[in-house]
Amino acid sequence: MKGKVWAAVAVIGVLFLASCGGGGGGGDDGTAAPTTAPTTGTLGVSLTDAATTDYQAIYITVREVAVHRDGGDWEVVSTPNKTYNLLDLVNGVREELGLATLTTGHYTQLRLILADNPDSSLNILSQQHPYGNYFIDENDQSHELKVPSGFQSGIKIVRGFDINENQTTELILDFDATKSIVEPGRNGKWLLKPTIKMLSTTDYSIIEGSVGAPGVLVSAQVYTAAAPNAEDQVTVEAATVTDVNGRYKLFVEPGTYTVVGYKDGNLPFHNNTKIIATSGNVFAVNFTLTSAAAGTVTGDVDISQAGQEQWATVSIRQNATVDGNAEQIEVKSINVANGGSFSTGLPVGSYSAVISSYERTTVVHPFTINQNATTDIGTINLLIP
Repeated sequence: MKGKVWAAVAVIGVLFLASCGGGGGGGDDGTAAPTTAPTTGTLGVSLTDAATTDYQAIYITVREVAVHRDGGDWEVVSTPNKTYNLLDLVNGVREELGLATLTTGHYTQLRLILADNPDSSLNILSQQHPYGNYFIDENDQSHELKVPSGFQSGIKIVRGFDINENQTTELILDFDATKSIVEPGRNGKWLLKPTIKMLSTTDYSIIEGSVGAPGVLVSAQVYTAAAPNAEDQVTVEAATVTDVNGRYKLFVEPGTYTVVGYKDGNLPFHNNTKIIATSGNVFAVNFTLTSAAAGTVTGDVDISQAGQEQWATVSIRQNATVDGNAEQIEVKSINVANGGSFSTGLPVGSYSAVISSYERTTVVHPFTINQNATTDIGTINLLIP
Protein backbone atom coordinates (compact mmCIF):
# COMPACT_ATOMS: atom_id res chain seq x y z
CA MET A 1 0.00 0.00 0.00
CA LYS A 2 2.41 3.97 -1.65
CA GLY A 3 2.56 9.76 7.11
CA LYS A 4 -0.67 9.36 9.64
CA VAL A 5 -2.54 12.30 10.97
CA TRP A 6 -5.70 11.84 12.95
CA ALA A 7 -8.06 14.65 12.10
CA ALA A 8 -11.70 14.50 13.08
CA VAL A 9 -13.56 15.23 9.89
CA ALA A 10 -17.12 14.75 11.03
CA VAL A 11 -19.02 13.68 14.11
CA ILE A 12 -22.52 12.57 13.30
CA GLY A 13 -25.11 11.36 15.76
CA VAL A 14 -27.81 9.13 14.40
CA LEU A 15 -30.87 9.49 16.61
CA PHE A 16 -33.41 6.75 16.92
CA LEU A 17 -36.91 7.64 18.10
CA ALA A 18 -38.85 5.11 20.09
CA SER A 19 -42.39 4.74 18.85
CA CYS A 20 -45.30 4.99 21.26
CA GLY A 21 -47.58 2.05 21.82
CA GLY A 22 -51.21 2.15 20.74
CA GLY A 23 -54.29 2.13 22.96
CA GLY A 24 -54.46 -1.66 22.91
CA GLY A 25 -51.03 -1.84 24.56
CA GLY A 26 -51.88 0.39 27.52
CA GLY A 27 -51.88 -0.59 31.14
CA ASP A 28 -54.91 -0.85 33.42
CA ASP A 29 -54.73 2.88 34.13
CA GLY A 30 -54.96 3.68 30.43
CA THR A 31 -51.36 4.83 30.07
CA ALA A 32 -49.23 3.67 27.17
CA ALA A 33 -47.02 0.67 27.80
CA PRO A 34 -43.33 1.62 28.06
CA THR A 35 -41.16 0.87 25.03
CA THR A 36 -37.54 -0.17 25.03
CA ALA A 37 -35.14 2.17 23.23
CA PRO A 38 -32.77 0.41 20.81
CA THR A 39 -29.26 -0.16 22.09
CA THR A 40 -26.43 1.62 20.32
CA GLY A 41 -22.71 1.48 19.70
CA THR A 42 -20.19 3.63 17.86
CA LEU A 43 -18.62 3.28 14.42
CA GLY A 44 -15.33 4.97 13.52
CA VAL A 45 -14.08 4.98 9.91
CA SER A 46 -10.60 6.05 8.80
CA LEU A 47 -8.72 6.11 5.50
CA THR A 48 -5.20 4.93 4.69
CA ASP A 49 -3.35 4.13 1.47
CA ALA A 50 -1.11 1.58 -0.15
CA ALA A 51 1.21 4.07 -1.81
CA THR A 52 2.95 4.33 -5.15
CA THR A 53 6.21 5.95 -6.26
CA ASP A 54 4.87 6.79 -9.73
CA TYR A 55 3.14 10.08 -8.80
CA GLN A 56 3.82 13.14 -6.63
CA ALA A 57 0.27 13.21 -5.27
CA ILE A 58 -3.05 11.43 -5.75
CA TYR A 59 -6.15 13.31 -4.64
CA ILE A 60 -9.66 11.99 -4.07
CA THR A 61 -12.65 13.88 -2.72
CA VAL A 62 -14.93 11.93 -0.37
CA ARG A 63 -18.50 13.22 -0.26
CA GLU A 64 -20.23 10.62 1.86
CA VAL A 65 -19.81 7.40 3.84
CA ALA A 66 -22.84 5.14 4.34
CA VAL A 67 -23.45 1.71 5.86
CA HIS A 68 -26.12 -0.93 5.27
CA ARG A 69 -27.73 -2.68 8.24
CA ASP A 70 -28.68 -6.31 7.75
CA GLY A 71 -32.36 -6.33 6.82
CA GLY A 72 -32.51 -2.54 6.84
CA ASP A 73 -31.66 0.46 4.70
CA TRP A 74 -28.56 2.50 3.95
CA GLU A 75 -27.62 5.04 6.64
CA VAL A 76 -25.27 7.99 6.08
CA VAL A 77 -22.65 8.04 8.84
CA SER A 78 -20.36 10.79 7.56
CA THR A 79 -20.30 13.60 4.99
CA PRO A 80 -16.66 14.77 4.91
CA ASN A 81 -16.80 16.67 1.58
CA LYS A 82 -13.03 16.82 1.82
CA THR A 83 -10.15 16.31 -0.61
CA TYR A 84 -7.39 13.96 0.56
CA ASN A 85 -3.90 13.28 -0.76
CA LEU A 86 -3.64 9.50 -0.55
CA LEU A 87 0.15 9.65 -0.60
CA ASP A 88 0.07 11.37 2.82
CA LEU A 89 -1.67 8.32 4.27
CA VAL A 90 1.00 5.61 4.24
CA ASN A 91 2.93 3.45 6.72
CA GLY A 92 0.29 3.54 9.42
CA VAL A 93 -0.96 7.12 8.90
CA ARG A 94 -4.75 7.35 8.91
CA GLU A 95 -7.24 10.13 8.31
CA GLU A 96 -10.53 9.90 10.19
CA LEU A 97 -13.55 10.03 7.91
CA GLY A 98 -16.18 10.09 10.62
CA LEU A 99 -17.61 8.85 13.89
CA ALA A 100 -21.26 7.86 14.28
CA THR A 101 -23.70 6.28 16.72
CA LEU A 102 -25.52 3.30 15.23
CA THR A 103 -28.09 0.77 16.36
CA THR A 104 -26.45 -2.45 17.50
CA GLY A 105 -26.52 -5.34 15.07
CA HIS A 106 -24.86 -6.69 11.96
CA TYR A 107 -24.03 -4.45 9.01
CA THR A 108 -23.37 -6.00 5.63
CA GLN A 109 -21.72 -3.27 3.52
CA LEU A 110 -20.06 0.12 3.55
CA ARG A 111 -20.33 2.60 0.71
CA LEU A 112 -17.88 5.38 -0.09
CA ILE A 113 -19.16 8.08 -2.45
CA LEU A 114 -16.67 10.32 -4.23
CA ALA A 115 -17.38 13.90 -5.32
CA ASP A 116 -16.57 15.63 -8.61
CA ASN A 117 -15.86 18.98 -6.95
CA PRO A 118 -12.85 19.46 -4.62
CA ASP A 119 -12.74 21.36 -1.35
CA SER A 120 -11.05 24.77 -1.00
CA SER A 121 -7.69 23.54 0.32
CA LEU A 122 -4.42 23.80 -1.62
CA ASN A 123 -2.49 20.96 -3.20
CA ILE A 124 1.25 20.21 -2.91
CA LEU A 125 1.94 22.88 -5.56
CA SER A 126 0.18 25.50 -3.36
CA GLN A 127 -2.60 25.71 -5.93
CA GLN A 128 -6.35 25.21 -5.77
CA HIS A 129 -7.41 21.70 -6.67
CA PRO A 130 -8.33 21.66 -10.38
CA TYR A 131 -10.48 18.53 -10.04
CA GLY A 132 -12.13 16.47 -7.35
CA ASN A 133 -10.12 13.38 -8.23
CA TYR A 134 -6.73 13.67 -9.92
CA PHE A 135 -3.01 13.04 -9.68
CA ILE A 136 0.11 15.18 -10.11
CA ASP A 137 2.90 13.65 -12.17
CA GLU A 138 6.66 14.14 -11.85
CA ASN A 139 6.46 17.17 -14.17
CA ASP A 140 3.95 18.99 -11.91
CA GLN A 141 1.14 18.34 -14.38
CA SER A 142 -2.34 17.53 -13.06
CA HIS A 143 -4.39 14.77 -14.69
CA GLU A 144 -8.08 14.29 -13.93
CA LEU A 145 -9.13 10.80 -12.87
CA LYS A 146 -12.50 9.93 -14.35
CA VAL A 147 -14.65 7.70 -12.17
CA PRO A 148 -16.21 4.98 -14.39
CA SER A 149 -19.99 4.89 -14.61
CA GLY A 150 -20.14 1.69 -12.57
CA PHE A 151 -18.85 3.56 -9.50
CA GLN A 152 -21.02 6.68 -9.80
CA SER A 153 -23.45 5.40 -7.16
CA GLY A 154 -20.61 4.74 -4.75
CA ILE A 155 -17.86 2.25 -4.03
CA LYS A 156 -19.49 -0.64 -2.22
CA ILE A 157 -17.26 -2.63 0.12
CA VAL A 158 -19.07 -5.89 0.77
CA ARG A 159 -17.73 -7.02 4.11
CA GLY A 160 -19.76 -7.39 7.25
CA PHE A 161 -19.10 -5.89 10.66
CA ASP A 162 -20.94 -5.73 13.97
CA ILE A 163 -21.93 -2.82 16.18
CA ASN A 164 -22.02 -3.87 19.84
CA GLU A 165 -23.73 -2.08 22.73
CA ASN A 166 -21.65 0.74 24.25
CA GLN A 167 -18.58 -0.32 22.24
CA THR A 168 -16.66 1.29 19.38
CA THR A 169 -16.05 -0.57 16.13
CA GLU A 170 -13.14 0.96 14.19
CA LEU A 171 -12.77 0.24 10.48
CA ILE A 172 -9.79 1.10 8.29
CA LEU A 173 -10.40 1.66 4.58
CA ASP A 174 -7.17 0.80 2.76
CA PHE A 175 -7.28 2.61 -0.60
CA ASP A 176 -4.75 0.98 -2.93
CA ALA A 177 -3.59 3.82 -5.18
CA THR A 178 -1.28 1.57 -7.19
CA LYS A 179 -4.13 -0.65 -8.33
CA SER A 180 -6.73 2.14 -8.59
CA ILE A 181 -5.25 4.25 -11.39
CA VAL A 182 -5.88 3.08 -14.95
CA GLU A 183 -3.65 4.33 -17.75
CA PRO A 184 -5.43 5.85 -20.79
CA GLY A 185 -6.90 3.74 -23.55
CA ARG A 186 -8.55 4.75 -26.81
CA ASN A 187 -10.42 7.69 -25.26
CA GLY A 188 -7.20 9.17 -23.83
CA LYS A 189 -8.63 9.52 -20.31
CA TRP A 190 -7.09 8.38 -17.05
CA LEU A 191 -9.54 6.35 -14.98
CA LEU A 192 -9.98 5.88 -11.24
CA LYS A 193 -10.87 2.25 -10.51
CA PRO A 194 -11.19 2.38 -6.73
CA THR A 195 -9.60 -0.64 -5.06
CA ILE A 196 -10.33 -0.62 -1.33
CA LYS A 197 -9.97 -3.20 1.42
CA MET A 198 -11.59 -2.91 4.83
CA LEU A 199 -9.85 -3.93 8.06
CA SER A 200 -11.13 -4.02 11.62
CA THR A 201 -8.71 -2.57 14.19
CA THR A 202 -9.54 -5.45 16.53
CA ASP A 203 -8.44 -8.12 14.11
CA TYR A 204 -5.24 -7.24 12.26
CA SER A 205 -1.51 -7.80 12.40
CA ILE A 206 1.42 -5.55 11.54
CA ILE A 207 4.38 -6.48 9.36
CA GLU A 208 7.11 -3.86 9.57
CA GLY A 209 10.80 -3.42 9.01
CA SER A 210 13.71 -1.52 7.52
CA VAL A 211 14.93 -1.78 3.95
CA GLY A 212 17.74 0.79 4.05
CA ALA A 213 16.36 2.78 1.12
CA PRO A 214 13.38 5.09 0.53
CA GLY A 215 10.78 4.53 -2.16
CA VAL A 216 10.77 0.73 -2.06
CA LEU A 217 7.39 -0.87 -2.77
CA VAL A 218 6.81 -3.50 -0.07
CA SER A 219 3.84 -5.85 -0.21
CA ALA A 220 2.37 -8.82 1.63
CA GLN A 221 1.32 -11.43 -0.91
CA VAL A 222 -0.56 -14.72 -0.88
CA TYR A 223 0.11 -17.45 -3.43
CA THR A 224 -2.66 -19.96 -4.17
CA ALA A 225 -1.44 -22.58 -6.62
CA ALA A 226 -4.85 -24.27 -6.75
CA ALA A 227 -6.69 -21.17 -7.97
CA PRO A 228 -8.27 -22.14 -11.33
CA ASN A 229 -7.68 -18.71 -12.85
CA ALA A 230 -4.06 -17.52 -13.10
CA GLU A 231 -5.30 -14.03 -12.20
CA ASP A 232 -6.13 -15.26 -8.68
CA GLN A 233 -3.00 -17.29 -7.98
CA VAL A 234 -1.13 -14.24 -6.62
CA THR A 235 -2.99 -11.78 -4.39
CA VAL A 236 -1.48 -8.60 -2.95
CA GLU A 237 -3.17 -8.22 0.43
CA ALA A 238 -1.35 -5.05 1.53
CA ALA A 239 1.32 -2.74 0.13
CA THR A 240 3.16 0.45 0.99
CA VAL A 241 6.29 2.41 0.12
CA THR A 242 9.24 2.85 2.47
CA ASP A 243 9.63 6.32 4.00
CA VAL A 244 12.68 8.61 3.82
CA ASN A 245 14.37 6.44 6.46
CA GLY A 246 13.72 3.24 4.55
CA ARG A 247 11.09 1.95 6.98
CA TYR A 248 7.67 0.49 6.25
CA LYS A 249 4.55 -0.77 8.03
CA LEU A 250 1.83 -3.04 6.63
CA PHE A 251 -1.58 -3.71 8.18
CA VAL A 252 -2.78 -7.23 7.33
CA GLU A 253 -5.46 -9.63 8.40
CA PRO A 254 -4.27 -12.76 10.22
CA GLY A 255 -2.85 -15.14 7.63
CA THR A 256 0.25 -16.49 5.91
CA TYR A 257 2.23 -14.09 3.73
CA THR A 258 5.24 -13.72 1.49
CA VAL A 259 6.85 -10.28 1.87
CA VAL A 260 8.02 -8.82 -1.45
CA GLY A 261 10.13 -5.69 -1.99
CA TYR A 262 10.87 -3.95 -5.28
CA LYS A 263 12.38 -0.73 -6.60
CA ASP A 264 13.46 0.00 -10.16
CA GLY A 265 17.14 -0.72 -10.73
CA ASN A 266 17.17 -3.57 -8.22
CA LEU A 267 16.36 -7.26 -8.07
CA PRO A 268 13.03 -8.13 -6.44
CA PHE A 269 13.29 -9.32 -2.83
CA HIS A 270 11.15 -11.98 -1.20
CA ASN A 271 11.51 -13.63 2.20
CA ASN A 272 12.48 -17.30 2.07
CA THR A 273 10.15 -18.22 4.94
CA LYS A 274 6.52 -17.15 5.02
CA ILE A 275 5.22 -14.91 7.79
CA ILE A 276 2.37 -16.47 9.77
CA ALA A 277 0.66 -13.32 11.03
CA THR A 278 -1.59 -13.67 14.07
CA SER A 279 -4.05 -11.06 15.34
CA GLY A 280 -2.64 -8.29 17.53
CA ASN A 281 1.02 -9.13 16.91
CA VAL A 282 3.89 -7.35 15.13
CA PHE A 283 6.26 -9.19 12.81
CA ALA A 284 9.62 -7.77 11.63
CA VAL A 285 11.00 -8.35 8.14
CA ASN A 286 14.20 -6.41 7.38
CA PHE A 287 16.03 -6.68 4.08
CA THR A 288 18.24 -4.89 1.56
CA LEU A 289 17.99 -4.76 -2.21
CA THR A 290 20.65 -5.73 -4.75
CA SER A 291 21.20 -3.48 -7.77
CA ALA A 292 20.76 -5.02 -11.21
CA ALA A 293 20.92 -4.23 -14.92
CA ALA A 294 17.55 -3.55 -16.50
CA GLY A 295 15.52 -3.48 -19.68
CA THR A 296 11.96 -2.59 -20.71
CA VAL A 297 8.77 -4.48 -21.53
CA THR A 298 6.03 -2.98 -23.70
CA GLY A 299 2.67 -4.14 -24.97
CA ASP A 300 -0.87 -3.24 -25.99
CA VAL A 301 -4.24 -4.39 -24.68
CA ASP A 302 -7.40 -5.00 -26.68
CA ILE A 303 -10.53 -6.14 -24.81
CA SER A 304 -12.98 -7.81 -27.15
CA GLN A 305 -16.45 -6.25 -27.43
CA ALA A 306 -15.84 -3.89 -24.52
CA GLY A 307 -16.39 -0.18 -23.99
CA GLN A 308 -13.71 2.45 -23.54
CA GLU A 309 -14.04 2.44 -19.75
CA GLN A 310 -13.25 -1.25 -19.35
CA TRP A 311 -9.69 -1.96 -18.27
CA ALA A 312 -7.21 -4.79 -18.01
CA THR A 313 -4.73 -5.50 -15.24
CA VAL A 314 -1.20 -6.50 -16.25
CA SER A 315 0.37 -8.39 -13.34
CA ILE A 316 4.09 -8.96 -13.91
CA ARG A 317 5.23 -12.01 -11.99
CA GLN A 318 8.40 -13.98 -11.37
CA ASN A 319 9.10 -17.47 -10.06
CA ALA A 320 10.30 -17.69 -6.44
CA THR A 321 11.11 -20.36 -3.87
CA VAL A 322 9.52 -19.86 -0.45
CA ASP A 323 9.64 -22.44 2.34
CA GLY A 324 11.29 -24.75 -0.19
CA ASN A 325 8.28 -24.60 -2.52
CA ALA A 326 8.01 -23.10 -5.99
CA GLU A 327 5.56 -20.23 -6.26
CA GLN A 328 5.22 -16.85 -7.93
CA ILE A 329 5.45 -13.27 -6.70
CA GLU A 330 4.08 -10.09 -8.26
CA VAL A 331 6.82 -7.60 -9.09
CA LYS A 332 4.64 -4.90 -10.66
CA SER A 333 1.03 -4.29 -11.60
CA ILE A 334 -0.31 -1.93 -14.26
CA ASN A 335 -3.92 -1.08 -15.14
CA VAL A 336 -4.55 -0.24 -18.79
CA ALA A 337 -7.82 0.95 -20.32
CA ASN A 338 -9.17 -0.77 -23.41
CA GLY A 339 -6.99 -0.04 -26.44
CA GLY A 340 -4.15 1.32 -24.33
CA SER A 341 -0.44 0.57 -24.18
CA PHE A 342 1.99 -0.05 -21.34
CA SER A 343 5.74 0.28 -20.89
CA THR A 344 7.75 -0.39 -17.75
CA GLY A 345 11.31 -1.12 -16.70
CA LEU A 346 12.35 -4.41 -15.10
CA PRO A 347 15.63 -6.00 -14.01
CA VAL A 348 17.15 -8.58 -16.33
CA GLY A 349 15.44 -11.95 -15.93
CA SER A 350 12.49 -14.15 -16.84
CA TYR A 351 8.90 -13.14 -16.13
CA SER A 352 5.30 -13.80 -17.04
CA ALA A 353 2.65 -11.18 -17.72
CA VAL A 354 -0.78 -12.22 -16.44
CA ILE A 355 -3.34 -10.04 -18.24
CA SER A 356 -6.94 -10.12 -17.04
CA SER A 357 -10.19 -8.20 -17.36
CA TYR A 358 -13.80 -8.54 -16.26
CA GLU A 359 -15.57 -11.49 -17.90
CA ARG A 360 -12.68 -12.14 -20.27
CA THR A 361 -10.30 -15.08 -20.55
CA THR A 362 -7.04 -14.41 -18.71
CA VAL A 363 -3.87 -14.51 -20.83
CA VAL A 364 -0.46 -15.60 -19.48
CA HIS A 365 2.48 -14.39 -21.59
CA PRO A 366 6.05 -15.43 -20.61
CA PHE A 367 8.86 -13.05 -21.60
CA THR A 368 12.52 -12.31 -20.94
CA ILE A 369 14.17 -8.97 -20.13
CA ASN A 370 17.64 -8.35 -21.52
CA GLN A 371 20.03 -5.56 -20.50
CA ASN A 372 19.31 -2.19 -22.11
CA ALA A 373 16.83 -3.81 -24.51
CA THR A 374 13.09 -3.54 -25.09
CA THR A 375 10.91 -6.63 -25.14
CA ASP A 376 7.59 -6.05 -26.92
CA ILE A 377 4.99 -8.71 -26.12
CA GLY A 378 2.68 -7.32 -28.81
CA THR A 379 -1.07 -6.86 -28.58
CA ILE A 380 -2.82 -8.97 -25.97
CA ASN A 381 -6.36 -9.81 -27.03
CA LEU A 382 -8.72 -10.54 -24.15
CA LEU A 383 -11.65 -12.55 -25.45
CA ILE A 384 -15.07 -13.45 -24.09
CA PRO A 385 -14.94 -17.06 -22.81
